[in-house]
Amino acid sequence: MPAEPAPESAPQLKEWFDAARHRAIAKELVQLAPKFREEVFLDHVLKGLEARSLMQRVHECAVAVEAALPGSYQQKVKVLQELAPRIGHEFVTIFLGDFVATFGLKEFDFSMEALRFFTVFGTAEFAVRPFIVADQKRALQTMHAWTADPDEKVRRLASEGSRPRLPWGMRLQSLVRDPAPTAAILDALKDDDSLFVRRSVANHLNDITKDHHEYVLQRLEGWELERDHLRWIAKHACRTLIKRGHPRALKLFGFGKKAEATAKLTAAPAVLKLGQRLTLTAKVTSTSNRVQRLAIDYVVHYVKASGGSAEKVFKWTELDLPARGEIELSKSQVMKDFTTRKHYAGKHRVEMQINGERVAETVFVLS
Repeated sequence: MPAEPAPESAPQLKEWFDAARHRAIAKELVQLAPKFREEVFLDHVLKGLEARSLMQRVHECAVAVEAALPGSYQQKVKVLQELAPRIGHEFVTIFLGDFVATFGLKEFDFSMEALRFFTVFGTAEFAVRPFIVADQKRALQTMHAWTADPDEKVRRLASEGSRPRLPWGMRLQSLVRDPAPTAAILDALKDDDSLFVRRSVANHLNDITKDHHEYVLQRLEGWELERDHLRWIAKHACRTLIKRGHPRALKLFGFGKKAEATAKLTAAPAVLKLGQRLTLTAKVTSTSNRVQRLAIDYVVHYVKASGGSAEKVFKWTELDLPARGEIELSKSQVMKDFTTRKHYAGKHRVEMQINGERVAETVFVLS
């Protein structure tokens, strides 16, 4: 089960595991295993249901299956394998992998094969992580074999399941400290035909940049970045570094030179309320006789409850600025609360960043 529960960013998500869903699962299990104790299962999952988060509901469903389904662990898994295609909801099938992760660590190879099977119906990216913690070398060997699987979801699992910092997932501290053991998996998948798989490779590498950016950049510098799909992976992998203005990352994609330009940034309206739209307008004028490749971002310094501020960098655009040319840009966003960000009244500073350097700023007031 993920160590970090899903944020209650959208309460409707947990309703994927509502009372009706649990009763539907119970009905299917009764058909597949006549000795399944439906009342025991429903008693487990329905008591305290409303108070549970999404991932707590996932786990409780797995625990309830263990309590209500007779037979050995392997027999139970075989029933769940029959259940998987009958669920009809990819996220809901995550509880099948949770069952394997919770009760199957002692039957390592059987359980890893079960996760390979279950991921086709949803994902086993959370469930495979306890197996990596238990025996990293053994688990990664199996996952490397998955990189040649004909199903793209299995191939993706090899990368996604071994990400050091998978959102909502157990953090793999050993791979946070040393990412090298997953290198062979990523190398095997970087030329995969599936964008679904290649995106996972990029996100995996982006995870690693948070602890070992020089390691990632060294590897990417050895790639043939003139190939479009590899360049896409590399840029997506370096998105955090680019936003931070990391010189080596900027140079890798042609943004390494300081912009020879003047810039002006304005925000409108100057004073607004939560729920209103903020529009940023920028003008960039070249002072150079050559074309310049620019990566342009904007940085909002959000007011915190304490009265301080915390910055967040947003991607604006990438462009070629003509010699002595001028461009105008506009970007707007509605100022509204998210579970990941709550807005507070006060003066907010906004900066424009070009090729990693802050070049202009403005302010707006949230009342």
